[in-house]
Amino acid sequence: MAVAELIAQHQFALRENVIHDPLPGEVQVRVEAVGICGSDLHNFAEGQIGDVPSQYPMVLGHEPVGTVLKTGAGVTGWSAGDRVALEPPIYCYHCEFCMSGRHHLCEHVRFLSNPGEPGLFRDRANLPATNLLPLPANLGFDEATLFEPLGIILHSFRMGDPKIGETAVVIGGGPIGLTTIAALRVAGVARIWCVEKVAHRRDLALVLGADAVIDPDATDPVQAVLRDTGKRGVDMVYDCAAKDGSINWAIRMGASAARIVITGLPSETMPAIDFHHLRRKEQHFFPVRRSNHKSELALRLLQEQPQRFTPMITHRLPLDQVQKAFETLEAYVDGVGKVTLKP
Repeated sequence: MAVAELIAQHQFALRENVIHDPLPGEVQVRVEAVGICGSDLHNFAEGQIGDVPSQYPMVLGHEPVGTVLKTGAGVTGWSAGDRVALEPPIYCYHCEFCMSGRHHLCEHVRFLSNPGEPGLFRDRANLPATNLLPLPANLGFDEATLFEPLGIILHSFRMGDPKIGETAVVIGGGPIGLTTIAALRVAGVARIWCVEKVAHRRDLALVLGADAVIDPDATDPVQAVLRDTGKRGVDMVYDCAAKDGSINWAIRMGASAARIVITGLPSETMPAIDFHHLRRKEQHFFPVRRSNHKSELALRLLQEQPQRFTPMITHRLPLDQVQKAFETLEAYVDGVGKVTLKP
């Protein structure tokens, strides 16, 4: 039994995974696959997520699916052999935000893979039974790991509110950006641009549903979008990068009253924002925090339209190649899109 620990910036080590029997209310699960998130990569490459420093050693991984092995006392509805998705936040269920249904803002949340809360880069784990969801029978384990990032995007759609026939720009062609493109296409958005520096990610963006891609190192993305829209701008911008000035690109690309949705994690605490441009256009600005009650919808969408989303998974690797997986992601090589690990 193994667990992959991030023991320092850029350095993983495999350890023995010591696990006890599940406590009352818990379920023990064999982790069958876990996706690598961009926030995992921040911990590996930068030693922080936003303004939160990494604390080594730490166990990453919060996009897991698995199989039930055993249940603790008092658990009903789950049996050994059940295929499940594992939701990473453990809520308190009694704070102001949990009581009002906004669990993603829980004041006491324990989020798996955050400092002090081991994630799922391990072969087995005990989790509260309330964190399990049934997997659709026709959905493979690797593909099912997309439920967590897709849930975030579906939550972001509550703010971006995409409508049939509208236009959108997605900044960033990493897994969150690619998931956004695919979901916008399902939502009926008429035209989608993707701004992305890496060539193979631009190719993946086209596969996932983008109508046009822009290399910001070769073309001014703001001018390109304004040219394509007759200077109007677009109805929505989803900034899935939040770096290198992308937030201001989003503001300048957006039409008057555009919805600007920020799903990326900026490394700096106070990114510079062109406030007057934002104000003059009376644009709506929405930062996104995780997902709220969207995992079941995400699983249903993956079950019904897997071909829309699964092409982004380019690498499936065993857990003992976790170092290689992260180095590949950091270097943007080998045509890498989304990576899953098999513990």
